[in-house]
Amino acid sequence: MIYRILAEAVVLVHLSFVVFAVCGGLLVCKWPRLAWGHLPVAVWAALVEFGGWICPLTPLENWLRLQGGDAGYGAGYVERYLLPFLYPGQMTRSLQIGLGMGVLAINVAVYAVAVQAARRRHQASSIANH
Repeated sequence: MIYRILAEAVVLVHLSFVVFAVCGGLLVCKWPRLAWGHLPVAVWAALVEFGGWICPLTPLENWLRLQGGDAGYGAGYVERYLLPFLYPGQMTRSLQIGLGMGVLAINVAVYAVAVQAARRRHQASSIANH
């Protein structure tokens, strides 16, 4: 039973990681120092997709499931949990690259807005101090 609970905990951590990789830049707009944690996460997520790699959390989840008596699965986290909701077909290499591009595009756009906002705040504080 403990292995199944741990496997589900890994799924939640993995989901949190994916959401943070894709949407964490929005938090950076509010808390700019969070970029130090978010940028490596977003880059890792994009690299996993571009490289066709499997995140290390997937084999950990599979191992925990096997220890708990469940069947593991051969696909990665995105293919197993997210794609069935997003796309009806199988994961293709071009789709995987597209997901990586999506992660980068979303984050580049959000960071561009965050940098502009930071510049405006800096200019406003410079004007107020003079």
